[in-house]
Amino acid sequence: MQNLGLKYGCNPNQKDASVYMREGELPFEALNGKPGYINLLDAMNAWQLVRELKEATGLPAAASFKHVSPAGAAVGLPLTDTLSKIYFSPKDVSPVAAAYIRARGADRMSSYGDFAALSDVCDADTANFLKNEVSDGIIAPAYTDEALEILKSKRKGTYLILKMDENYKPRPYEEKDVFGVTFRQDRNEAKIDESLLSEIVTKNKNFTAEAKRDLLIALITLKYTQSNSVCYAKDGQAIGIGAGQQSRVHCTRLAGNKADLWHLRQMEKVMNLPFRDDIKRPNRDNAIDVYIGEEWEDLLKTDAWKEVFTERPEPLTREEKREFLNKVTGVSLGSDAFFPFGDNIERAKKSGVKYVAEAGGSIRDDNVIATADKYDMVMAFTRLRLFHH
Repeated sequence: MQNLGLKYGCNPNQKDASVYMREGELPFEALNGKPGYINLLDAMNAWQLVRELKEATGLPAAASFKHVSPAGAAVGLPLTDTLSKIYFSPKDVSPVAAAYIRARGADRMSSYGDFAALSDVCDADTANFLKNEVSDGIIAPAYTDEALEILKSKRKGTYLILKMDENYKPRPYEEKDVFGVTFRQDRNEAKIDESLLSEIVTKNKNFTAEAKRDLLIALITLKYTQSNSVCYAKDGQAIGIGAGQQSRVHCTRLAGNKADLWHLRQMEKVMNLPFRDDIKRPNRDNAIDVYIGEEWEDLLKTDAWKEVFTERPEPLTREEKREFLNKVTGVSLGSDAFFPFGDNIERAKKSGVKYVAEAGGSIRDDNVIATADKYDMVMAFTRLRLFHH
């Protein structure tokens, strides 16, 4: 198929919308459902991300996309008991299912209504997890018969299921129209691998194997995140992504706050919240987010808690949160361009960052390096900018 009509464009008033190939056939087919414009933007970006993650790590990869940026990305490492509990998932699942559960779990609030992407065949474990989540669609290179049957039952049979041709090679340039003007550029084919981590500029030169893996995950995630962007990663997955901010330190704060929430969800007090049996997943996720955050009084100082809890839990104090976060370490941080000031490193330290990969090239590189040295961090200059718009 060369041309595919869509439900509408970015908004319902943009009624005439389609995707098409100037040459050849579309590299995907819809096995179920009708695509929307934003669905396909998410799908095409997410597919590239998981394909590159798989190539860089050798592990199955998954992403959870919202509004053309990843809410989460991960590789298929086994789930720990803690992750299984905070992600509300079975522990013993296939690697590709573990990858998606991790990607979805990084920021469950942002992943609400996501578009899922898998580097490998979608199996029943993945489909069974997805069937209970609010999601708009999925793209994968193939589906088992059982997985396809499960996914086709979602959203009253309208769930969007895309099958991607994993052998598809795009042309070497990209074009898009803005206000009637056509923009053209080479595709960003920059390869992200461990060679980008070889220029270590700090006194501490010791990247662990796990840190290298996590930095690759962060950098590949950033390649498909609306800029400016910063990504925190740990244990084989993104844990905080800051996208589309005009100031880089605001990206670092936004992503750091999300990484902090990911860690705080692992506190015993949070994992043992007394939820009602009849609470819906989105309401539960929202309650956890409010309970951990600064607006906890909205939930606990009114009768709102009765809608989600069987009993009123004790508040999580700012002192308890800081004490817990002060013990976090081993986090990796990637940036899609250079850090212009050391304030980014100062903020990163508060979220347990030990390893950093950024482009370098700021007139204040010496200040950024000195700040990293102050905290005994390991930092590499990649000399590669990863802006994406």
